[in-house]
Amino acid sequence: MNFVKRAGLSLWSRRGKTLITLCTFLVISVMVLAGVLIKDATARAETEAKRSVGAEVNLEMDPEGLSAGGGLMAPRISATAVDKLGASELVQKYNYSMFDRGIVKGDTELVTGGADSAASGMGPGGTATVGLLDSALLPDFRSGNFKLLSGAHITAADMDKRLLLIEERLARKNGLGTGDKITLGANEGKATAEFTVAGVYQDPRPGSEPDPEYFTNPANTLYASVGGFTELNGAGDGPPQAGKATFLLKNADDLEKFKEEAERVAGSALDGFRLAANDKAIRQMTGPLDSITSTATVAMWLTGIAGAAVLALLVNLAVKQRRKEYGVLLALGERKWKLIAQQALELVAVAALAIGLSSLFTQSLTQSASRSLLGQEAAAAQRKLDSWQPPAPGSTGIDQGIDPNDRPVENADPIDRIDVRLSPAAVATVGGVGLGIGLLATAIPAASVLRLSPRTILTKGK
Repeated sequence: MNFVKRAGLSLWSRRGKTLITLCTFLVISVMVLAGVLIKDATARAETEAKRSVGAEVNLEMDPEGLSAGGGLMAPRISATAVDKLGASELVQKYNYSMFDRGIVKGDTELVTGGADSAASGMGPGGTATVGLLDSALLPDFRSGNFKLLSGAHITAADMDKRLLLIEERLARKNGLGTGDKITLGANEGKATAEFTVAGVYQDPRPGSEPDPEYFTNPANTLYASVGGFTELNGAGDGPPQAGKATFLLKNADDLEKFKEEAERVAGSALDGFRLAANDKAIRQMTGPLDSITSTATVAMWLTGIAGAAVLALLVNLAVKQRRKEYGVLLALGERKWKLIAQQALELVAVAALAIGLSSLFTQSLTQSASRSLLGQEAAAAQRKLDSWQPPAPGSTGIDQGIDPNDRPVENADPIDRIDVRLSPAAVATVGGVGLGIGLLATAIPAASVLRLSPRTILTKGK
């Protein structure tokens, strides 16, 4: 009788032990498959989160580099250098901006009440004005915090035009709309220029809450096309000098690669600046995923190791209980390697059945378990975000133990659900793990089989 047939008869005749082995393999299969499914699902969720948020790199002032150099003035970088970085194959879109005072002239009046321009030191008619290349790439617009109510965003094609985005309260007070004109005066001197309202946006902050960066009424903040605004303020014939820039990459995995390329292309132009990846939104969204992935991975490894130990013990006991059977087979001329192959075949057959059974219900079981675990982690993360309180108006919050960098990112809620999918690759992974555990459990007692002597077994029972 060949060892394959003997393996089948052995499994059937020892149905109790076969059932115990099957249950052990079933637990291992379910836990390993669940771990693989959760890992795959969280990887897909993280990829989707990166795609939805985008990969953003900010070129901003480096406080440490500035203090080390003994400088007192905020650094500036030429728009030409930024354009070179924006031309990289890794970059999808980019924006740069510069801040200066804009002085409203003519019949246009600033919104009063709450924080006003006089308190900020802007002077009569003065308000915070930001010259920029692409207003759609401003963080507040990208996050949905600011909404464009009418008109269109300022784009790179509008660089040399004289266009403005104004807040709805300023537009409402002066009866302004898209296409209307506003006269701005130069920050120094008596030069004036007429700007066209390209769009009206909405800033949800109340007028009583001054802008934390410019300390002006947020209703009066103006966004202007950078070329027209710098021309008004006497930038001369040279390119605009930006105070910060933003690069939206095509692939979130290219962050480090872009930083290296920027250092190589821009060189000394980056002195006083740092390149910071704005991955805060991604980390905020995927935080709960990391937690359940770690839990599932630990559980998978512990179950696999414990299962392998249990199986090795079961096989070792089986060898001791079947010594006479092996002695008779060896006395009849059976090869020892066939006895070992029979043990391995018995385990592999049980493992295959367990993997097949686990694939029938593990997906739904994992989906339910992940929904519960991830829901709890996401709820805890959301409560932590909701508990954050901004510092009082006019305060940095540092003296109160508040870190402004901990401010939650808008429209980046923690992911509370993943889509678990059973794929052939996942089943193949579990099959490989099950086969490995089965062979490992067989290999340990195999040494006992190799030492068996039919004469000793049949005469002395050893």
